[in-house]
Amino acid sequence: MNKKIMIFRIGITLVVAFILFYLTLPAINLTNPGFYGYLFCIFLVYFFSSWIKLFDTRNIIKNVKTLPRNVLVMIGSVFGVFVLIMVVNFILSPVFNAKSWSRRIVIDQTHEFNDDIALVNYQSLPLLDKDSSRKLGDRVMGQMPELVSQFYVSDLYTQINYNADIVRVTPLEYNGFIKYLNNRKNGVKGYITVNSVTGDADLVKLDKGMQYMPSAYFFDNLDRHLRFKYPTVIFDDEKFEIDNDGNPYWVVPTVRYSGVGIKKEITGVILVNAIDGSSQKYDVGSIPTWVDQVYSAELIIEQVDNWGLYKNGFINSLFTQNGVVQTTEGYNYTVMNDDVYLYTGITSVLADESNIGFIMTNLRTKETRFYQVPGAEEYSAMASAEGQVQQMKYEASFPLLINLNGRPTYLMSLKDAAGLVKMYAFVDVGDYQKVVVSDSSLGIEAASSNYLSNVNLNLDTNTLLSKKISIREISNVIIDGNTYYYLIGDNGQKYRASIKVNSDILPFLKVGSSIEVKYVLDADVIEIKDIK
Repeated sequence: MNKKIMIFRIGITLVVAFILFYLTLPAINLTNPGFYGYLFCIFLVYFFSSWIKLFDTRNIIKNVKTLPRNVLVMIGSVFGVFVLIMVVNFILSPVFNAKSWSRRIVIDQTHEFNDDIALVNYQSLPLLDKDSSRKLGDRVMGQMPELVSQFYVSDLYTQINYNADIVRVTPLEYNGFIKYLNNRKNGVKGYITVNSVTGDADLVKLDKGMQYMPSAYFFDNLDRHLRFKYPTVIFDDEKFEIDNDGNPYWVVPTVRYSGVGIKKEITGVILVNAIDGSSQKYDVGSIPTWVDQVYSAELIIEQVDNWGLYKNGFINSLFTQNGVVQTTEGYNYTVMNDDVYLYTGITSVLADESNIGFIMTNLRTKETRFYQVPGAEEYSAMASAEGQVQQMKYEASFPLLINLNGRPTYLMSLKDAAGLVKMYAFVDVGDYQKVVVSDSSLGIEAASSNYLSNVNLNLDTNTLLSKKISIREISNVIIDGNTYYYLIGDNGQKYRASIKVNSDILPFLKVGSSIEVKYVLDADVIEIKDIK
């Protein structure tokens, strides 16, 4: 072959390889499926560049005759690589490695729900879901027209624990290429936080703008910035978080596959300062505690499903299906002990309308616990709540799982067509026919009291607290058609009791009467469960 032709072929292949790498950003890693597509494109460029020989008039007939043979070599090579990948992946699949697949996640089944899950504290309950947070964030952005024309609000809204506050945080993004060029020097000047408890939404303006963003271009683009710094590392989807001082970071999990693109596992994270682009790589055991979301919900659910499907072997997963379980559709987040947890129900492989329990996973450490709490699956509870107000056509949010007076309970918001929360619904996990809805304008605590007063939860009276009180004041009110008595004891403590607690005693109580009350826990207003 002519030396000049060879130099030309290599040169054009290298140029195209760099352009493809710059545009597509594949990880140079043999376990990355995208890497093989990149190699295939380079191979095609090198192969078709050989057609320059066809224009060599001195050997044109000879060159045309060798073309079919070269095409066959190319097709055979590609097919051979494809078959090799398929064989390797099949050998590493659950067919031969079911136990390994079932152990992708370690699930602790030794804990009790009431031991681990504290009684609900409504002052730290993330009632706002992502949709509601998005509406509040967009409203804040709409109040600043000078920003709306240049930026848009990202849809990330990452759930985090920020200095003991439960918030969702999301950055602003460049609103197109021209807006990027106009604002590149100063960067993206802020991010939005939405408090998931109070609903307070704020646009946090930064002294120095964020330069490294998914919506940026050239080497300011976050993915390109990372790929050229870590060319062999496979990345999972990035998440936006802020540290305890409010500094913006991109949390980028790093991935390892078994085989090619199968059995994904998180090996650590790369924290990228969104302002200056500095980065630090951490293994899973050394991730800073302010980071909340390392593992995606989709990966956790995939691994839990593998645990439930293959823990008794591959053959069992297909035929006898002894002990085979799976996650229910949907999931939600909660915050405990300064960390964010994912929870979802576990049901039988037959996917009926009941759960056998729940799993809760720490999204920073992947520590996972299973709680054996039989009851209704989430969508059945949502349907039950919607059925209470079906004439209004409200839609239930995916439920929060709370510990209400020692019982697992679903708490949902009921929203109108505009996405506004109109009512709260409480549904007993063990019996989804026990459901009470209340007007959200009364507040969540009033809704909780209404539920407790109108639903018989079959509480074990031996577990109730009790005390004798002398009544200093007494009054009664009607709420949602139900009569409630409000008492003040001789020590100033406030009590509340539904007429359903004891209709033979409550109507006849007077100032100065002495009674014995039983209740679940102390609160500003103690909910009486029994009276003598």
